[in-house]
Amino acid sequence: MKCAGLYGTCTLWFNLVCFALKISFKNDNPLINLNNIDPEDIGDVLLKIETSFNIRFEKEDLNDVKTFAQLCDVVQKKVKQKNGEACTTQHAFYMLRQAINNTIAGADKDLIKPQAKLSNIFPSDTRLQVIAEIEKELGFKMNLLKPKGIIVFAFSLLLGVSLACLYFLPVVGGVGAVLAIVGLILAGKFGKEMPVKTLGDLAEKIAREHYLNCRRNAATVNRAEIADKIKELFVHDLALEPQVVNGNSRF
Repeated sequence: MKCAGLYGTCTLWFNLVCFALKISFKNDNPLINLNNIDPEDIGDVLLKIETSFNIRFEKEDLNDVKTFAQLCDVVQKKVKQKNGEACTTQHAFYMLRQAINNTIAGADKDLIKPQAKLSNIFPSDTRLQVIAEIEKELGFKMNLLKPKGIIVFAFSLLLGVSLACLYFLPVVGGVGAVLAIVGLILAGKFGKEMPVKTLGDLAEKIAREHYLNCRRNAATVNRAEIADKIKELFVHDLALEPQVVNGNSRF
């Protein structure tokens, strides 16, 4: 019984660590399909699609969806805005540039280019404040900042050990678990790491995660872009190779 309990605890610990670290393993096998992905991870991407296009999936909408192309068709039908050919990523960059110029005093407009490094635009010492102000200017969260991996790993390890200790030393395990959870929350709140490296990459990120907010005219969508933006969400959020996600990919 004790072995079974310890095994269950270790399994839970491993899952929690993977969740905290957002671990995704790229699979170079071109034969992999979306039905190999954890349904919960697929669900997370569907939530992002809803947010990005300001739509809501009903259960019946997805009952007959078997392929990526069918999912894109559902989104196309739910998006009611009229078609407009303006490039959303380009306008997302213009929005970022304007927000940076409005927020950072003395910003060199000539250096605010797609290839500009975010580490130069957002120095570490003022990063949290400046990005918060830019998000306020944009009207949405960019979800740009992350804690250092080593910090997340340390608190995740503490959480795992604490959960294991709950079985043998409940008080010690409980205190350790609380400290680990608080540490993970604070690490997420005050993290300064930027997985996205350039302003152009950031424009692509917000264009796929906040599509309608990044349109020049929010009453329009570029229907030729919709499938591409959905694909980008799957590729980036699930760490997939681009060739894995195509019209015939099955869920």
